[in-house]
Amino acid sequence: MSEWTLIDGAAAAYVGALGSALNSMVGNLTVGKKSYADVEDQVKECLSQLQQVREELLALSKKDSEAFAPLAACFKMPRATEEEKALIDAIEVPLSIMKACARVIDLSDFMAHNGSKMALSDVATGVSFAKGALKGAALNIFVNAKMLEDRELAKRYTDETECLIIEWGKRADDIYVFVLEGLR
Repeated sequence: MSEWTLIDGAAAAYVGALGSALNSMVGNLTVGKKSYADVEDQVKECLSQLQQVREELLALSKKDSEAFAPLAACFKMPRATEEEKALIDAIEVPLSIMKACARVIDLSDFMAHNGSKMALSDVATGVSFAKGALKGAALNIFVNAKMLEDRELAKRYTDETECLIIEWGKRADDIYVFVLEGLR
């Protein structure tokens, strides 16, 4: 990661990618096992989707770092439309990170119910990473939306962010509890 600056939005995306990777490990331990033959095709599809979302999150990690530079430069200039544009870019990237983390959580649910029972702790860890990344990206949205002059637009961003946190945070918690109860 030395090729870009790691800031909190970028770190959130990277952590989301780690959550995806842990779920992929569970899927890879599931494929080819006789006891999971009835879900093997679905597991393979889930693995493909996990790979796609992981690549997206890694790209978003870099994009978030790149979106920060123009915003930082705008803080040194008089407030104007350039700052608004930079703020919107600095909101859109973490919003994409949140949506990608929601997909990781959704795929974690599948792995929790269909993946190798020997690796379910990795599903719980992966979904915890995805939830942490979801919340970390949300903080970037809140801090940047607060500075938007267009208050209606800011409210739309923060409302969507809050909905994502509530819906997918709860779902991540439910998956974690499901795995935990299965391990006890």
